[in-house]
Amino acid sequence: MKAKEIRELSDEERAVELNNLREQIFRLRFKQVAENTHNAPEIARIRRDIARVLTIQRERELLAQKG
Repeated sequence: MKAKEIRELSDEERAVELNNLREQIFRLRFKQVAENTHNAPEIARIRRDIARVLTIQRERELLAQKG
């Protein structure tokens, strides 16, 4: 997911997306251990998406404090 797409989401939609991403990474890690598969690239992609969502949330928090 691109940062531009995340910025277009409302606060509620971003929270839902963050929960979905966290659930996806949990399931992939569980699957990796249970089935001995290698999902490293997919896990890395999801981690970056989580970081993007959290960064944009923090940006909005800081803007709200200033203005």
